[in-house]
Amino acid sequence: MCYAPANNNFGNGPVSELTVADATSRIYQSLQADNEDIDLHIAALKAALQEEGLKEAVLDASKLVQNNRSGRKLLQAYFRQRGVKVTFKAS
Repeated sequence: MCYAPANNNFGNGPVSELTVADATSRIYQSLQADNEDIDLHIAALKAALQEEGLKEAVLDASKLVQNNRSGRKLLQAYFRQRGVKVTFKAS
């Protein structure tokens, strides 16, 4: 199940209406749901970052399914392939 409120724009035009916080929240939800629609959420995050003039997404490693070095590096590589630089909050 994917969290998708009625006012989303997936498939209907630009996805830049989301804030970075909203897009990040959707990323966490997608990761918990076995990566469901993860590419859509990455695209939304990329658009939100550009809209807010940010260069990278900062994620909370404690909210990741695989919170180990291997899991973090795999996530960073996957996002990087889609044009989003990811760093992690120091915990």
